[in-house]
Amino acid sequence: MSSAIAYKIEHSPAYASLKLNLKPEQSVTVEAGAMAAMDSCIDMKSKVKGGLGKGIGRMFGGESLFTSEFTAKGQSGYLYVSPGVPGDIKHYALDGSRSLMVQSSGFVAAAPGVMIDSKFQGFKGFFSGESLFLLKVTGEGDFWFSSFGAIIEIPVDGSYVVDTGYIVAFEDTLNYKVEVLNGLSFKNLKTSIFGGEGLVTHFSGSGKLWIQTRNVASFVRFIHPFRPVKSN
Repeated sequence: MSSAIAYKIEHSPAYASLKLNLKPEQSVTVEAGAMAAMDSCIDMKSKVKGGLGKGIGRMFGGESLFTSEFTAKGQSGYLYVSPGVPGDIKHYALDGSRSLMVQSSGFVAAAPGVMIDSKFQGFKGFFSGESLFLLKVTGEGDFWFSSFGAIIEIPVDGSYVVDTGYIVAFEDTLNYKVEVLNGLSFKNLKTSIFGGEGLVTHFSGSGKLWIQTRNVASFVRFIHPFRPVKSN
């Protein structure tokens, strides 16, 4: 399925930005605060995508309650979109046959026919040490998602294992479960909780999986000793 919205991903993979070329009266929804620049012919409106209920669900999933809708009025115009963290951007074309599961902070932009909703992971999320929510992306049209670091696309046919902190997105044709690496034991569980290692996601089935080359939690632990500390 080709893209209905003309686009170009620039400065990938370290500091990727999304350049959209909107045709007259063509619209796109963008995560709140991600607009970097635009032609003056483009009109912007803030809205709660999917209604208040779904908007609140997205907020608990790590997204903003509001999104921004941009529409080119009367003529074509360019819109520049930049995610909040340094990393990559990927495009995915939804055709209605399958859904996409995306990490809670991964939404960048979407065509009007795309629906975004939070999906509760339950204990899968709890034991992964990650957010309790994933974003479930359905419908038809263009969708763009981002990462922390570069994005690697992996075609899965059978089974695959990924550290939970590196998952960006996956197609819903893949089943998944979070486990402690090398089986559940007191020693492994203690290492996972206190050492931050050993929690992995087992994928099975057939579909595409996207992972990022950097882990946000690891980066936070790295910079933590260098944070400013108020002295007495």
